[in-house]
Amino acid sequence: MPRSTAKRPRGSKPGQWALQDAKARLSEVIRKAETDGPQHLTVHGEEKAVVVGAAEYRKLKGEPTGRAIVEAFARSPHKEIELEQPRHKGKVRAAVR
Repeated sequence: MPRSTAKRPRGSKPGQWALQDAKARLSEVIRKAETDGPQHLTVHGEEKAVVVGAAEYRKLKGEPTGRAIVEAFARSPHKEIELEQPRHKGKVRAAVR
């Protein structure tokens, strides 16, 4: 991918954007988040937000798999207790297509 020839604002670090610059160059901020890593947004010099690529976000957030509840049950001090599962005694209906 070609690198941008636009200059960073004076005094800013790579991956750091003043909010007004980030708004004006949002496509570039997003591209850099995907290729170069997190992009930090500042307001009056104070970091306020970080833009990360979608893959990095999914990795940080984690995909819901049910693993956490399975692990919680496995750690439970009551894991030896057997629970009765009530049976439904109603008529079975045919599936509608």
